[in-house]
Amino acid sequence: MSKIRVLPLGGLGEIGKNMTVVEIDGRILVVDVGLRFPTAEMMGIDLVLPDFTYLRSRIDDIEGIVVTHGHEDHLGCLPFLQRELGANIPVYGGKLTMAMARSKLDEHRLKEVPVNDLNPGEELKLGPFDIETIHMTHSIPDATAVAIHTEQGVILITGDYKFDQTPVGGVPADVGRLAELGREGILLLCGDSTNADRPGFSASESIVGPELERVFSRCEGRIVVTSFASNIHRVQQVVDAAEALGRRVALVGRSMRKNVNIGRTLGHITVPEGMLVQPREISDFPDHKLVIMSTGSQGEPMSALRRMAHNDHPQVSLHDGDTVVFSATPIPGNERAVNETVDRLFHIGCDVITTRDAPIHASGHGFAEEIKLMLNLVKPRYVMPFHGDFKRIRLHSQLAESVGIDPDDIFRGENGLPLEIDQRGARWGDKEQAGMIFVDGVEVGDVTDVALRDRRMLSSDGIFVVVATVSEQDGSSVADPEVIFRGVPYPDDAEQLLGDIRATVTGSLARAAKEQIREVDMLQQALHDDLAKFVYDRLRRRPMVLPVVVEV
Repeated sequence: MSKIRVLPLGGLGEIGKNMTVVEIDGRILVVDVGLRFPTAEMMGIDLVLPDFTYLRSRIDDIEGIVVTHGHEDHLGCLPFLQRELGANIPVYGGKLTMAMARSKLDEHRLKEVPVNDLNPGEELKLGPFDIETIHMTHSIPDATAVAIHTEQGVILITGDYKFDQTPVGGVPADVGRLAELGREGILLLCGDSTNADRPGFSASESIVGPELERVFSRCEGRIVVTSFASNIHRVQQVVDAAEALGRRVALVGRSMRKNVNIGRTLGHITVPEGMLVQPREISDFPDHKLVIMSTGSQGEPMSALRRMAHNDHPQVSLHDGDTVVFSATPIPGNERAVNETVDRLFHIGCDVITTRDAPIHASGHGFAEEIKLMLNLVKPRYVMPFHGDFKRIRLHSQLAESVGIDPDDIFRGENGLPLEIDQRGARWGDKEQAGMIFVDGVEVGDVTDVALRDRRMLSSDGIFVVVATVSEQDGSSVADPEVIFRGVPYPDDAEQLLGDIRATVTGSLARAAKEQIREVDMLQQALHDDLAKFVYDRLRRRPMVLPVVVEV
């Protein structure tokens, strides 16, 4: 009987960048290819990808990629992975998910990648993998779980899910198929842990639409609604509420417009003729006749709402009397950025309505009772909590224990730690390389810890650049050192400080000449050490010190 290996490369110990490698008989199936957005201390980083180094040497072993749904934390890494591996690996998923995948691949000019629609319940065979997708409910249409049928049993990767009995899309999760698989025998459940810390059941998506209409009816001025660009059902609810109150809708944010166009093409969104207003036409309409639907619910630095909050948006200038409705909750880790955006909006004079004020958002992830319901439906032999930080993974494990799963059969993992299952049971394998790859601009680069440390140093204490000209013969200084500094908090006697720095440079070079140090790199190191010590003693700060030695 073949050994099964389940290797998470992302999504464990964090919220985001979900990627899982399932391996049987040396063949590989990748489930989800997500990314996450950078934290505040990741200076200049635009996106964070899973470290897929493990796949680089196994390209020929990869049978395909299956994507559970179209959110960035499950799909966003796809074009970067395909470009870096250069293998045109076939991709499978629901119709909306694959439409979003095609759009991303087209943006990166990767038109040769095979992208295949997969309907829920449809079976797919890729090498040793017999794959079945199961319809689930989430905050985006076409969300599925992935069931991988093996000789030993079924591996079920739930993706993101909730058990919403009245979903906006009209079709609840396929509970019957989940229960049927449970009777047949689930070998391993890899389940969503996002809301393991929230008791009870999550609210139905259907309550949000009427509540949005009630909130809109109380607003006299312009309304700005921010939500996830991929939350297509929420866009429909905003359009319906605006239509009921005689308002027009403007879509602001590139990803918002792109996803709505895809949703309309596939029939997930219906917009009455003449309802939509182009962003450039916003100023042509009176405030009480307009709703603006915007990206930026997570406080992303370059998002439309963030730019509006800083008076930096080319089409929308917020003012006193506007109401901003946050129809989303912050992803764990984004709270600070969201709070900063909210505070800026209040400073402008906007009214701000969040989920604390009204039930204007319903999470797409099941709460604790829904996690227990999933566990009881599928009755897994082994449980490996996915999609959560270490706190939520532990809470998911406790929920599994509470419904009768043996603690020895619950595996609290982390990225890079594979779970291996054979006829003797399940155990951890040898750790593989896992971590983060940074996207800086448009390049996928190995931005090292040193680079990030330098950026943090520049942001906090600034930089000194010192240019010293020395004799090629004896290494002595032949001209006054040039000193440039930027972002360095300096005392009132700045001229005195500059004079003392020049004297320090001259003294350092004289000592180096006396010790017959001639190599430029060694001279620069000596200058760096002496200057860094002098500046710290004088200013009690540690700016970046960049010495440049020129020989003449």
